[in-house]
Amino acid sequence: MSEGSSTATLAADKPIDLKHFLEDFPPESSAEVLDKLLKYHDDSYALAPGPIQLHCDSPDCDGIHWFDHSEGTIYAAPDKWKAGTVVYICRHCERSWKAFALYAKLKEDFKTVAVYKIGEYPPFGPHTPSRVITLIGPDQDLFLKGRRAENRSLGIGAFAYYRRVVENQKDRIIQEIEKVGRRLNAKPEMLATLEAARKETQFKKSMEMVKDAIPESLLISGHNPLTLLHTALSRGLHAQDDATCLGLARDIRIVLTDLAEKISAALKEQTELTQALSRILQENSKKESGA
Repeated sequence: MSEGSSTATLAADKPIDLKHFLEDFPPESSAEVLDKLLKYHDDSYALAPGPIQLHCDSPDCDGIHWFDHSEGTIYAAPDKWKAGTVVYICRHCERSWKAFALYAKLKEDFKTVAVYKIGEYPPFGPHTPSRVITLIGPDQDLFLKGRRAENRSLGIGAFAYYRRVVENQKDRIIQEIEKVGRRLNAKPEMLATLEAARKETQFKKSMEMVKDAIPESLLISGHNPLTLLHTALSRGLHAQDDATCLGLARDIRIVLTDLAEKISAALKEQTELTQALSRILQENSKKESGA
């Protein structure tokens, strides 16, 4: 299962099951569904929604879980399109939910149903790691708008959203890098450069200042992630076509996500190491004191 698509609209080239359609197809997509039907009248049926798998964002889950049909019905008749809504609830935490709005029409064979996804809420799109949301803070909504634009192949829109996020949260991102530097006992010169770059108001100048000032554990294949982001943003400003912007937007998201993961991992590892050291020293102190 993968909740994400690279095109604005999709049409399945052969019948699929409802589970696949709900999980993997974005709004404004259509398909023929060959699935279990419940008969209501002579020529009136309803789709029988079975469980689906989605990412649950609740703290108890934070992963892929089964969602069960909770309410709503999708009716299908051969004479006209019928609109309906179905709601699913996470089986594990029983709190997270997902709603889908569909049009449905029974095909002439009375076995398959033509379906069109009107929309869904929470919005369609791949899961965004919580570490990225933590890193970008106040611009979470902008980032998610960029993610949805990227998912629909709207390159210029996706790039514009991501650019605003990176530029708006430049200080916050550098501050998190500073935290890692302090935890790892980075050289004072590096910490001073990061602090100066954070306080610099010009984005371009700030990025140039930090090109050689970043903890090694945050490098991406030996490259400074902030320099990579600056390069992609600079190229995008002069991009003329949507496809180029889409590729750059995807690159920005990937680099930003990797940086967020590396920052989180570095801070966690250092915290765990400090706690372990503290426990060992406490036990040693007790032993020496005869406690």
